[in-house]
Amino acid sequence: MMTDQDDSDFEATHAPSATDHILSELQLYGYRPLQDEPDPRPLPEGKAIAGAVADIFDALVSTLNDTRLEPDLEDLLWSAVNLFHRAADRIERELDTNEQAQKKSLREQNGSEVRSVELERLTAEGITIIERRNVMEVFRDQAAEWFEVHTGSLWRPRAGSIINHGTLTAAMIDSRDFLAAKRRSETEAVVPAGPKIALTGGLDFNDVSLVWDRLDKVHAKHPNMVLLHGGSPKGAELIAAKWASNRRVSQITLKPDWTKHAKAAPFKRNDAMLAVMPVGVMHFPGTGIQDNLADKAKKLGIPVWKFRKDGA
Repeated sequence: MMTDQDDSDFEATHAPSATDHILSELQLYGYRPLQDEPDPRPLPEGKAIAGAVADIFDALVSTLNDTRLEPDLEDLLWSAVNLFHRAADRIERELDTNEQAQKKSLREQNGSEVRSVELERLTAEGITIIERRNVMEVFRDQAAEWFEVHTGSLWRPRAGSIINHGTLTAAMIDSRDFLAAKRRSETEAVVPAGPKIALTGGLDFNDVSLVWDRLDKVHAKHPNMVLLHGGSPKGAELIAAKWASNRRVSQITLKPDWTKHAKAAPFKRNDAMLAVMPVGVMHFPGTGIQDNLADKAKKLGIPVWKFRKDGA
């Protein structure tokens, strides 16, 4: 005969539920989104930011004033502002990485739900990063104001400049978008249709058979390709130009504008070449200018085909 037992000694041992660990984490630490998840938590309010920054400066000034450390006070206050300035720069680099990831995801869109969801996630992440950067700039600007109050001097970074993206007006943004679109349309108007293949190489690289062989292989894969190069008077780019003429392949020559850009002309030319988003970059041995083009292409997610003098 079975009887009910009220004694806790007879209570069966229960295993933790599937959500026990998650609930315990939430109780101890609160909500913490994963690295690749958008963060729904609110941003700090303006009054809270102003109060926190004021407390930081008041604590330093009240502690060091009329002490032997007072000569170091200005440097410490400068560093307090620089702390937020560097944080904003770091977040800006995160935003650059996110931008390149979005561009790569856009190129890889094939109509599948997986690719679409990935792009949506990257877009949401980018919006969050922009908000974080703007708030960090508010911290920096508040700190810079207190620096001026306590030292009588304007705060300036050791290098670079101060940009506050939160102060950009709709008119400024519209104007920048218009100018960017105008530059894009002017560039695209002179570039024939078809996949763009950028080629770069040094003036001393004269392996004609290697350049022609590699271009023939790319041409077989992209019959309607458009060749982009810098129009150098000798070397790999001259060889490529003669190949394009022989094969009747459309080619665009983007020469450095030394009058407008001076020493930066080759690097500005590299930017213009990548602005049309080529499907690949053929990199033959050269100098740092050629390496610069390859490095920038990799950051944009553009394939780089690097060839050595031995043909590898």
